[in-house]
Amino acid sequence: MLVFIKQMQHYDLIIVGAGLVGLATAREYLRRRPGLRLLVVEKEPRIAAHQSGHNSGVLHTGIYYTPGSLKARACVAGHRAMLAFCREHGIPFQLCGKVIVALTEEELPRLQALYERGQRNGVQGLELIGPERLREIEPAAAGLRAIYSPNTGIVDFTRVAAALAEEITAHGADLRLSCQVVGLLPRAAEVVVQTRSHPPTAASQSGSREEELTARAVITCAGLYSDRLARLTGDDGGLRIVPFRGDYYVLRPEKRQLVRGLIYPVPDPRFPFLGVHLTLRPNGEVWVGPNAVLALAREGYGRWQLHPRELWETLSYGGFWRLARRYWRMGLAELYRDYVKRAYVRQVQRYVPALRAEDLLPGPSGVRAQALAPDGSLVDDFVIRRGQRVLHVQNAPSPAATSSLVIAQMIVDEAQAQFAL
Repeated sequence: MLVFIKQMQHYDLIIVGAGLVGLATAREYLRRRPGLRLLVVEKEPRIAAHQSGHNSGVLHTGIYYTPGSLKARACVAGHRAMLAFCREHGIPFQLCGKVIVALTEEELPRLQALYERGQRNGVQGLELIGPERLREIEPAAAGLRAIYSPNTGIVDFTRVAAALAEEITAHGADLRLSCQVVGLLPRAAEVVVQTRSHPPTAASQSGSREEELTARAVITCAGLYSDRLARLTGDDGGLRIVPFRGDYYVLRPEKRQLVRGLIYPVPDPRFPFLGVHLTLRPNGEVWVGPNAVLALAREGYGRWQLHPRELWETLSYGGFWRLARRYWRMGLAELYRDYVKRAYVRQVQRYVPALRAEDLLPGPSGVRAQALAPDGSLVDDFVIRRGQRVLHVQNAPSPAATSSLVIAQMIVDEAQAQFAL
């Protein structure tokens, strides 16, 4: 049963998506414009329901990203801003440090280039270390040389999201959950936002409610659905979100002492994903992973979780097949390791030889919203696209959680220049 609400509610600004980027954008706008009539809408019954609540919790420092890119600028500044935010709100974090380990002579030039990139990006405290220093930092790790990043840390980003939500509502913003945006209709002086609200629990289910809201401007921060919302206003630029599932293992409690911080591989520029790594978590767990395989649904956290329409959206997109032709060998290898645990364990043992298959227990999963261009290229940097009275955050991949407070500044700069709001 649908309940139609005809009375319109008007806001200065509506932000779609209550993940870290959406909530941080709301906070930034309210800091600049106190008293702004602002609404954040989220289709899920809770905030940070997807990428913001399904990440590894790493506070990145900005080593990996192309100097001068939005990612590099946002991550280096975002790391400092996130630490300050956590201190202000009493959110615990730990600067446990990270080693990026070269296992072979072939990887050494890439390790050196990565170190130089981190230096150009202004990452503080980086060291190039040999095997003796590596054993001091991570006694169980293998490697010829490594980069040590002492300021890389860990935090529970769901607590960050909760603090952001508490702050914006305390400053007058409305936060509406279980409210899905199904239409965006820009007009000369406003945007009509068509929403469908869902009952929060099955027990209260009496049907959905459809409603029209209006705003002087709209910003979409919709993650896995960013391309769909951009298409509502014809502003997607041809980009398509292709979801990739990443599964983690968790070390048995008695094996956690083998990993003191974060152990990462040297990225291979031939491949689009980083590869298996080991990550200390704020609760003391150690996660191993993730892999990267095509998800069968945008919210396909389970291996067999299938949404036929969403899978068809991926398979009918020409850019996906161009990507598949380029990386099919890597894709098959990832798929093999996804199904054959011993193959996965062999990869992990390259970095921590003492680990055995029985030490790895099934862990959580996440889905990465990867923006893909029509030519099959993976969109690597942040993408913010303008429309008529609408601004779409079309791509905000890792390190978006670390960088969210600074990405928010970039979004609001762009929005204020466009909307005069």
